[in-house]
Amino acid sequence: MKVLVAGGAGFIGSNLIEALLDKGHQVVCIDNMSLGNTDNLNMAMAHPSFILYEGDICDRDFLSKVFKREKPEYVFHLAANSDIQASAKNPDVEYRNTYTTTFNLLSVMREYGVKKFFFASTSAVYGDKPGILLDENTPNLEPISYYGAAKLGSEALISAFSYMNDFKALIFRFPNVIGPHLTHGVIFDFVRKLQNDSDNLEILGDGNQTKPYIYVADLVEAILYFMNEIEDAQNPVTLYNIGVNTATSVKRIADIICEEMKLEHVVYHFTGGAGGWKGDVPRFTYCLDKVHRAGWTAECESDDAVRRTVRHVLGVSGVQER
Repeated sequence: MKVLVAGGAGFIGSNLIEALLDKGHQVVCIDNMSLGNTDNLNMAMAHPSFILYEGDICDRDFLSKVFKREKPEYVFHLAANSDIQASAKNPDVEYRNTYTTTFNLLSVMREYGVKKFFFASTSAVYGDKPGILLDENTPNLEPISYYGAAKLGSEALISAFSYMNDFKALIFRFPNVIGPHLTHGVIFDFVRKLQNDSDNLEILGDGNQTKPYIYVADLVEAILYFMNEIEDAQNPVTLYNIGVNTATSVKRIADIICEEMKLEHVVYHFTGGAGGWKGDVPRFTYCLDKVHRAGWTAECESDDAVRRTVRHVLGVSGVQER
């Protein structure tokens, strides 16, 4: 099958492309390289079934030309802003990179008769609902970040386009994803800080923010597991919470990094407050019953995903054990 991966040079997209090529698919990648980079695509670039277009999905004419030339059968949408703190300073980032990219992809799919679509959504669409088990039918979705709002708005667009144009769409709502090709987030922040000062570490909030972290290989496996399920689905949109059964606190992440860097006497300095920044959801409880009943379970639990990612980051940055 010929597939198009929007945002394919980014963290999740590049991992997905490698897996799709390994499964024998032809892959067309579009990326504006604002967050992604060609280094993530080194393996793909050597593959005869891969082609890269560097360009902006917000440019409808460019996007239409790619669809006309390549005629993809399935679109995977992973082009979005992935840095919640960055968009908190400038909401236009979400409108352009998350919401507009969704509208343009769906519109060009409609124009060229492409019917199958995957969208990477987020647990942030639920908002801050402490004490509530969040499942796919949780009502009153009230995102507290521009990122969550743009993802929820994108889900609404997908629903409308799917019903109006007989699309079949697969939507995953997942929490923090980590692993190879990751470029930012708490693990990177802590490693960088400890490289500069191995005795002290500033931690935003009170350190008790606790979230599930899913390893990118598990997420990619889930995408491949369900990608063709939509063909026989009764509803135009199939939605899953994707995640792990456990969660990891920010303080525990700091502990794991210190363990891997062989730092035994680091003093933690907490800035205070329940959340690390405005728009941060300090903790939530994710229901995975639906995806488990469908036959998929993550291999890595949260702490294991963190430790594997820390080792990868330290290896890439060349940090030596002490």
